[in-house]
Amino acid sequence: MSIIELIQDGVIKAVKSLYGADISPADITMNSTRKEFEGDYTVVTFPFTRIARKKPDEIAEEMGQFLVREVTHIQQYNVIKGFLNLSVSDSFWRQFLEEIHHNEQFGRQPANGQKVLVEFSSPNTNKPLHLGHIRNILLGWSASQILEAAGYEVVKVQIVNDRGIAICKSMLAWEKYANGATPASTGIKSDHFVGDYYVLFEQKFQEEYKHWQHTEKAQALLAGWLASKEALKAEKELAQKRAKDQKELDAKIAAGTLPDDSTLQDEDYSLGKYFFKGFKDEYFNQYSTLGAEARTMLLRWEEGDEPTIALWRRMNDWVYEGFNETYEKLGVHFDKLYFESNTYLLGKDMVEKGLAERVFYRKDDGSVWADLTDAKLDHKAVMRSDGTSLYITQDLGTAHLRYEDFGVEKMVYVVADEQNYHFQVLFEILKRLKEPYANGLHHLAYGMVDLPTGKMKSREGTVVDADDLIAEVVEEARKNSQERDTLSGISAEEQNAIVNQIALAALKFFIIKVYPQKRMTFDPKESVDLQGQTGPYVQNAYVRVRSVLRKGGELDLSPATAYEKLEAQEREMLAQLYAFPELVQTAAGDYDPSAIANFCYDLAKAYHRFYHDYSILNADTEAAKAFRLQLSRAVANVLKLGMSLLGIEMPERM
Repeated sequence: MSIIELIQDGVIKAVKSLYGADISPADITMNSTRKEFEGDYTVVTFPFTRIARKKPDEIAEEMGQFLVREVTHIQQYNVIKGFLNLSVSDSFWRQFLEEIHHNEQFGRQPANGQKVLVEFSSPNTNKPLHLGHIRNILLGWSASQILEAAGYEVVKVQIVNDRGIAICKSMLAWEKYANGATPASTGIKSDHFVGDYYVLFEQKFQEEYKHWQHTEKAQALLAGWLASKEALKAEKELAQKRAKDQKELDAKIAAGTLPDDSTLQDEDYSLGKYFFKGFKDEYFNQYSTLGAEARTMLLRWEEGDEPTIALWRRMNDWVYEGFNETYEKLGVHFDKLYFESNTYLLGKDMVEKGLAERVFYRKDDGSVWADLTDAKLDHKAVMRSDGTSLYITQDLGTAHLRYEDFGVEKMVYVVADEQNYHFQVLFEILKRLKEPYANGLHHLAYGMVDLPTGKMKSREGTVVDADDLIAEVVEEARKNSQERDTLSGISAEEQNAIVNQIALAALKFFIIKVYPQKRMTFDPKESVDLQGQTGPYVQNAYVRVRSVLRKGGELDLSPATAYEKLEAQEREMLAQLYAFPELVQTAAGDYDPSAIANFCYDLAKAYHRFYHDYSILNADTEAAKAFRLQLSRAVANVLKLGMSLLGIEMPERM
C-alpha cells in the first residue's frame, strides 16, 4: 500500500472512529503540501464539517492526533486554517530511496494487457511538414511513449492524405513547368521540391485569377453582387474593419513603431477586393483553366490512367523520402502507415449496416444521414445521393479496419482542435454502430502554433517548414554553446551531436510543456535558454547530477541508511520522486504529455536549488554524503526516463 493510500485509509478510519460516519477515498481531498508550509501531504478537512459538526481547525487537530497515533510513517502534523499538513517519517523516505535509487526504470509500469492505437502526423503529400505538424508529431510521439510507460501496448500509425485535388495541383505544376527537374537534379530536399510546385501552382493560379477579374464576365458578376443585400452587409463590415485598423495604426504611430506618414490602403477595403476574395473557390471550380486541368488530372487518377498514376507515385515517393528524413531528425517512427488512396472507399458496408440497424436513415434523394440531435449534435450525411462516400464514411471504415488489423481497445486521434466537432460526430456514430472499441476513442486536440511574428500561413509559400525551424533551433543552440564555451576539448563530431541533442530538447520541450489544447507561441531563441522553463534547463540539471555521480562513483553508499535528519529540500525531492509513477498513469489517462514535461522541470529546479544550498560530496558526515549521492542518482534516473517519454535524449555534458 502506498503512503497516499495509507493516509486515505487512516482518514477513513479517523472519520469512522471520531465521528461515526463512513466515507470513501473519493470523499478525501489530498494534495502535496505547499512549499511555504511544513509537511509532505495536506488533507482538506472542510468537507467533513457536516459530518463532525465542528470547525475545520478542530477536525484537523483531532484527525492529526489520530493519524500520528494510528498510521505508520506519519511522524507529525500541523494545522493551518483547517488544512491538515502531515509529515512522513524520515525512515519511510530512507527506505523508499534505498529501494529506488538504483532503478533506472522507476516509474515505468508493468504491462496491463491493453492495446491502444495512436494516430498522429497524417500529412498531405503536396508539401513538406510544417510547424503545426511538429506539434502534432511531438504530442503523438510523447503520448505514445507515456502510454507505453503506463503499461499499454501502443501501435503508432498515421494516415497519409495522398490523393485529391491538392495533390493534383503539385503534379500539374510539375508536369507544366518542371522541364523534367527532380530533387536529385536540383539538390532540393525531395518533399520541399514537391512543395515548391504546389506553391508554384498557387502563384500561377493567382496570376490567372487576377487577370480574369478584369474580364467582362468577372465584372458582370461583380456588378450583380454589388446590387445585392450581401454587398450592403459587406460594406458595413469593411467600414468597421477600417475603423478598427485605423485605431491600431494610430496607436503604433503614437508608440513610434511606425512612421508618421503611414496610411491604410483604400484598395484593401474595397468591395471589389472583398468579392473576388470570396469568389476564388467558385472561380477555381467553374472558370479557371488551371482548375479545369487539375480536375481533369484527378479524374484521370480516379480512372486509373497509367501515366497519371505513374507521376502520382513518383512524386509521392519523393515526398515520403523527405518526410522520413524529417521524422528521423525528430527521432520518430511508425508501426503502420495507412494511405487515403487505399481507404477512401471504405465505410460503405458500415453505412449499409447502419441502415439495417436504423442508426442511419435515407432521404428521398438517396443520400444517407445520421440523426444525432438527441446527443446535442446535428444531422450528419454519411453518404451522398450518388452513392459516393464522404470523409466521415472513410473515417468509419478506417477505424473498423484498424480494429481488424490490431484488435485495440483504445484509439487516440491527434488532430488540431478545428476538427473537434468532426470527432464528436465520428465517435457518436461508432458508439451507435456498437463497434467494440467505441468507448475507447479519444481526440487529443491541440491548439494553433504561432511564431513571435504572428500566425503561420499556408499555400502562399510563407509556411514555416519543419526542417527550417529545426535548423533555426540548432543554430540558436550552437550560438548558445559557443558563447558559453563549454564544449571545447572534444571533437567537432561530438560537439555537433551534443548541440543537436540540446536543440531537439529545446524544440520538443518548449512545445510539449504547453497543455495541448492551449494555443501557443514558439520562440526559437527562448527555447534554448538555460535559465528558463526549457529542455536545456532540465538537461543541464541532469548533466550536473551526472558530474556529481562521476566524482562520487567509488564511494560506499551503505552509510545512507544511518542518515538521521532529512533536510526540507531532500524531503521535497523525495516526495516528487514518489509521485512519479502515479503521474505517469495520470498523464497516460489524460493524454497529457505536458504533465510529464512540467514535472521534469520542477524536479530539475528542485535539484538545482538543492545543489546550490547543500554540499553533496563534501557533506558533514559520510551518511549525509551517501544519502545525497543516492538521491542524486534517483533524480538522474527519473529525469532521464521522464525526458525520454517526451522523446528527449540527455547528454553527459553540454
